[in-house]
Amino acid sequence: MGLFKFRLPDIGEGIAEAEIVMWHVKVGDRIEEDANLADMMTDKATVEIESPVSGVVVELAGDVGDMVPIGSTLAVIEVADELADDAGVAHRIDAETADGVTANPVDQTVRAPVQDGTTLSGAPTETTEPVFDRLPARVQPAQEPNVLASPAVRARATDLGIELAHVKPSEDGRVRHADLDAYLRYSSASGFGVATAARADEVIKVIGMRRRIAENMAASKRNIPHFTYVEEIDVTALEAMRASLNDNRGNRPKLTMLPLMIVAICKAVPLFPMINARYDDEGGVVMRSGAVHLGIATQTDAGLMVPVIRDAQAKNVWQLASEITRLAAAARTGKATSAEMSGGTLTVTSLGPLGGIATTPVINRPEVAIIGPNRIIERPVFDGDDIRRAKLMNLSISCDHRVVDGWDAASFVQALRKFLETPVLLFAD
Repeated sequence: MGLFKFRLPDIGEGIAEAEIVMWHVKVGDRIEEDANLADMMTDKATVEIESPVSGVVVELAGDVGDMVPIGSTLAVIEVADELADDAGVAHRIDAETADGVTANPVDQTVRAPVQDGTTLSGAPTETTEPVFDRLPARVQPAQEPNVLASPAVRARATDLGIELAHVKPSEDGRVRHADLDAYLRYSSASGFGVATAARADEVIKVIGMRRRIAENMAASKRNIPHFTYVEEIDVTALEAMRASLNDNRGNRPKLTMLPLMIVAICKAVPLFPMINARYDDEGGVVMRSGAVHLGIATQTDAGLMVPVIRDAQAKNVWQLASEITRLAAAARTGKATSAEMSGGTLTVTSLGPLGGIATTPVINRPEVAIIGPNRIIERPVFDGDDIRRAKLMNLSISCDHRVVDGWDAASFVQALRKFLETPVLLFAD
């Protein structure tokens, strides 16, 4: 038998290192050729690394969350003598990543916790799983041997913070769910609340997409002088038009506010080209984009992701609605491609019904602006001498003050306001 050193292959142009997101084996396991060895994350993508040989895993290069340089040893596998190669460099990656770009930027499926790994020194390490796979540790029911109760009743009592010894049991001496209910009613009527069981403290390692988000947001706030402008917009007519379009949509997708907002953005951008741009810090240049490649901030189990609608200015509201749905689903299921997750020139972020009164969104670097529509509320407004019911929405925009002046940001939002408050203009040439 001999040892085969599997070195981390080049998994993307310009990539110097990758992060270990998940080990699919542990030291001592047998792995077959082409079986998944590890998931490695670069700046934009997660790549499934497969073993080029069959054998027994002898060493692994670190823990989940560690960075591994390209070309360094990722794993050592005990193989037949004819396969052993101390200087061997294997380049077997999933066929979809042959060009260095994975078709699966973030694997967001819920997996079992990663098994214990072992460092190259052979020392065992603690079990560590991705942040988005961690589930709260369940508080185990206290053992009360003198009280008769089923495991389900004990678990419920623990969750409610009830000591079973304080609960009057049924006639047969066993505490049942009905007895817990009676105890709760009595405690409530007596003015005594039931204490909530405390959860165990947890230490969660920040890895994978969560770490990428943290790094990107920190870099954005550190390097970009943000300012935010907020304006109130009357969307009463826009909402009425949206309802009418949905009533007559046929087989087309249902419209939310977002596709109409995107049409307004695309119509306003040509008047304010500095909004639709990317700032090159190193080169000291601003690249204004003629096309609107619009990022749509999407919440996923792995964190906030921003798939991009290419050439949004060339799509109608129905096409935009379909593309929003498709990209959001791809991001949430981990099927969005690297191209769909990069190249944006402007971003829209919305919390939907949780939108709040106003937001101060963080710019998606290297873009120079991000737009945040907030929650729509109904309020009485003065219309001349009359008072009418109106649907109002605050619209926020954060801009890079190195590129966009406050006057320009305010003027851009006022242009958006004109389109949104007079929605017929959205469909006028």
